[in-house]
Order: sequence, then structure tokens, then C-alpha cells
Amino acid sequence: MVRLMENNEEAIIELQTKLAFQEDLLENLNQVITDQQGQIAKLERTVESIIVQMHSMQSSGQDNGQQQEIPPHY
Repeated sequence: MVRLMENNEEAIIELQTKLAFQEDLLENLNQVITDQQGQIAKLERTVESIIVQMHSMQSSGQDNGQQQEIPPHY
């Protein structure tokens, strides 16, 4: 009977240890996901800015299209 109680206590301690490691891992993964979401948002803003700049350049290029034509010998 005493041996069974010791085995149960060891099993409980092992489970508690595994749970503590899993909780720590979960917190670390959550932090990684949070950091990555911030990076993704920053990249999305950068891409949007680049798209706006490209549209602006294309618009100004169309306005000056006659001045920037390639000479016929090309």
C-alpha cells in the first residue's frame, strides 16, 4: 500500500513537471506569435506604401509620357 502511494506521488510529480514545461512552452509560443504578428503588420504597411509610391510614379510617368518616349533608333 505504501509503495502504491509512492508510485502515485511520483506520477503526480511527473505530471506536474510536464504541465509546468508545457505552460512555459505555451507562453513562449504565444510570445513568438505576437512578435510575428507585429512583423507581419509592419510588412503589410511597407507593401502598401510601396504600392502607393508605384501608383504615384506610374501616374506621373503617364503625364510626362511624351517627354520620356524612346527615340526611334532604339
